[in-house]
Amino acid sequence: MQKSKYLVANDRDALWGLTVSTVGMDEVEIGGEYPTKGHADGYYFDMDRGRRLNEYQMLYLVNGEGFFHSTHVEETKIKAGDMFLLFPGEWHTYGPKKSSKWKSYWIGFKGKNMDDRVKANFLSPDKPIYHLGYSAGIIELYDAALRTAFEEPPYSQQIMAGIVNHLIGMMYSLERNIELSKNLTHVDMINKARLRIREELESELTIQKLAENLGVSYSNFRKLFKQYTGLSPALYQQDLRLQRAKELLSTTKLSIKEIAYRLNFESPDYFSSKFRMKTGVKPSDFREQNS
Repeated sequence: MQKSKYLVANDRDALWGLTVSTVGMDEVEIGGEYPTKGHADGYYFDMDRGRRLNEYQMLYLVNGEGFFHSTHVEETKIKAGDMFLLFPGEWHTYGPKKSSKWKSYWIGFKGKNMDDRVKANFLSPDKPIYHLGYSAGIIELYDAALRTAFEEPPYSQQIMAGIVNHLIGMMYSLERNIELSKNLTHVDMINKARLRIREELESELTIQKLAENLGVSYSNFRKLFKQYTGLSPALYQQDLRLQRAKELLSTTKLSIKEIAYRLNFESPDYFSSKFRMKTGVKPSDFREQNS
């Protein structure tokens, strides 16, 4: 069984940064024909020969197991709960094992938003497969994309682009959270550290002292913290202090000097410099704009 829709986008839609060309769902019984019939020209393929697309596709395998093979990846087993990406111009093939059922969703898209993520190496043909496990949230997003495609409400391309971006974000974050959560001791330590930093923004807590209290070396703590949060602990602390400074500037009459020292910046000038780098305005101008 196949349910799919092919879509068109205009030049105005393309300026949004991402447009969707196809969305669908395949369900194949054991020994059933695959790829299923009903694909538009340029999408149907022979599993032995593979194909190249002129767009990205993101597929989620809900049931069954099979294989994936591309220019950058040797033939690899895939199973229910895996999501995989196809890249423009990249040769690939995939499909179910003859002894397995198969149910998958797909969505095809193109645009600058995705190109920029690939250029920044968030996503790469070297790593197209993401092991996410069963996710009701992902299935709901694909179903929402299918409903939108068939209903075609006004500005449906913008709705679909939002769904694609949500799917990409879930795919990227879910796998990383799964990997990071394999070491619960580290997860617990970083969560404790983040809470302590938040609770003690107005104390003289240093990152070195925090690491010592947690029973880990500063260098190891810094490495783990950045791995889990994407920020160094010192920058995380500074950003939170600058957020707190915004609150104090807009809700109190404390002087800029008092705020700087209250939040343990080295000096009012240093505080003002960091505040301006973060917000684009001086503390005095921020107060004037928000008081």
